Amino acid sequence: MSSFTETDQLAINTIRVLAADATAHANSGHPGAPMGMAPVAHVLFNRFMNFNPKNPKWLNRDRFVLSNGHACMLQYALLHLYGYALTIDDLKAFRRIDSITPGHPEAHDTPGVEVTTGPLGQGISNAVGLAIAQAHTAAVFNKPGYDLVNNYTYCFLGDGCLMEGVSAEACSLAGHLQLGNLIAIWDDNRITIDGDTNQAFTEDVLKRYESYGWHIVTVLDGDHNLDLIADAIQKAKEVTDKPTLIQLKTTIGFGSKKQGTHDVHGSPLKADDIKQLKEKFGFNPEESFAVPQEVYDLCHKASAKGAAKEEEWNQLFAKYAEEFKAEHDDLIRRQKGELAEGWEKHLPVYTPADPAVASRKLSENVLNKIFEAVPELVGGSADLTGSNLTRWKGAIDFQPPATGLGTYAGRYFRFGVREHGMGAIMNGMAAYGTLIPYGGTFLNFVSYAAGAVRLSALSQVRAIWVATHDSIGLGEDGPTHQPIETLAHFRALPNCMVWRPADGNETSAAYYVALTSKHTPSILALSRQNLPQLEGSTIEKAIKGGYVLHEVEGADVTLISTGSEVCIAIDAVKELKEKHNIKARVVSMPCMEVFDAQPKDYRLSVLPDGIPSLSIEVMSTMGWEKYSHEQFGLNRFGASGAYLDVYKKFEFTPEGIAKRAIATIDFWKDVPNIRSPINRAFQQLI
Repeated sequence: MSSFTETDQLAINTIRVLAADATAHANSGHPGAPMGMAPVAHVLFNRFMNFNPKNPKWLNRDRFVLSNGHACMLQYALLHLYGYALTIDDLKAFRRIDSITPGHPEAHDTPGVEVTTGPLGQGISNAVGLAIAQAHTAAVFNKPGYDLVNNYTYCFLGDGCLMEGVSAEACSLAGHLQLGNLIAIWDDNRITIDGDTNQAFTEDVLKRYESYGWHIVTVLDGDHNLDLIADAIQKAKEVTDKPTLIQLKTTIGFGSKKQGTHDVHGSPLKADDIKQLKEKFGFNPEESFAVPQEVYDLCHKASAKGAAKEEEWNQLFAKYAEEFKAEHDDLIRRQKGELAEGWEKHLPVYTPADPAVASRKLSENVLNKIFEAVPELVGGSADLTGSNLTRWKGAIDFQPPATGLGTYAGRYFRFGVREHGMGAIMNGMAAYGTLIPYGGTFLNFVSYAAGAVRLSALSQVRAIWVATHDSIGLGEDGPTHQPIETLAHFRALPNCMVWRPADGNETSAAYYVALTSKHTPSILALSRQNLPQLEGSTIEKAIKGGYVLHEVEGADVTLISTGSEVCIAIDAVKELKEKHNIKARVVSMPCMEVFDAQPKDYRLSVLPDGIPSLSIEVMSTMGWEKYSHEQFGLNRFGASGAYLDVYKKFEFTPEGIAKRAIATIDFWKDVPNIRSPINRAFQQLI
């Protein structure tokens, strides 16, 4: 006899009807997947998940990720039914301006949504990151008798998620890491927007995931058999050394006239279809957004159990505080997103007397100095540890203990050659709330992970990219590895800091701002070649994003630069003075995003009116017109050769800069009252 009742079935049908009503009311959306996945969603939320809608941020809650984010009405319906801060009016506002029920799940918009999903494959990859974060946090903080952190991460995903390469990268790593706390449920409805999956997706998914090291469970009837669904989830929880993929056979748009077809995937149901749907499920066809009271009662009962579990946990945590006060306080601090007091005192400080060092090495110096002071900082590299210099001395790898390669308490990650997967996993790790993740690769290959970086910015997570080999200065590898457009691309991304430090103090400043910015990801573009420690640079100046590095009275021109070109600009000052009697000032601009956030008066003190300016960067000039009157950059691909020869080929030399500075002065000398680009942009805005 089934343990499920008629009220359980009524709750399932309520989810289906709400999905149909909301998408029809918005005249937009995807009713098919919510209607097909309503049974498993009800079983999961009502029987298995631990959560408290009154405190959506309870640390030990189970995490739920909807990777097939187009099915978001499923999640919104669940959040409403279980008592999260979503009202019926919020469901009626589905896909409307400024609603908390947007067209795809967005973290920070909707209480109960853990990560922002929509681009397929990202959600399941985030789920891997959430599971990693749980495993690490448990290994660090759990003590005998205090199983504080033991939550699961559950993820719904569809055929599209399984087709996207990012999911393959992340799930391959999840299998290697033996993440038994991760349970993914595949909505195997055999339908995509274009039609039946047999047109393009005929691989044996289960064998693929089995080869990854996943545990596999199949449920052939996901439309009706709630006991089979519950049994599959229970079996998944019992496997502790492998992530689980549950293949759930469902019918998309279950109950609709168009069930089982792609017509119900991404278009609202017609009025006559909704009418027959409601009649079939026992709802009044004349009433919209109806929820029977017994459904609310059933769901709220489950929520009350979750609240009771949190109260038990709070009592355990209070006892934990008595025995392990330091760990207790550390965990509280991490959840607040705050850093340990005085951590910044560990940042390296440099003077011009210090030797020239590549900024990738300067980054390694920072990691070596702060790793003990910032214990929540974890990270690694996409198989470029020796090139990115992302591993601090004495680091222990995050690995399954059974392998003998490390421990879940380890803080260094071997992501493998998986840039996109690494980025999406970092987003999940950051979203968990106890870690600050970083990941290393070449700057050019951050572009491989552009989808994940964009979601970092949209999701407002603190993730850090250690992006080395940042220019044509990497030399012999040539145009395939030399980034040209990369900085312009990511500088155009809202809420993303792109740092290109010119020396040690600027590198320390980049880490300072990246670590203290709770809701913004950062990309640190770092050189392979050595850079001198600059006269006039300080951490305090650099944290403003842009500052005057070299000032001169009665300047004829301002040279603005970043990274490895700043020292060449300094040499160009001498060239201009000694050979042409021209006075040049130099501005270092390590981060445009941070500079733009400074008061206008400060920005004008750095780039004042009356002085023509020239920007210098061995990248695309796109975006530099905002700060300079003329731009010297590289709007073509690079070249293969020794890095000094490559710089010389493109005239990124003191002489080449001086020549262009003179041309800038000559062009603008007859312009009366020349305005700073900052002032010109301001005038355009008003």
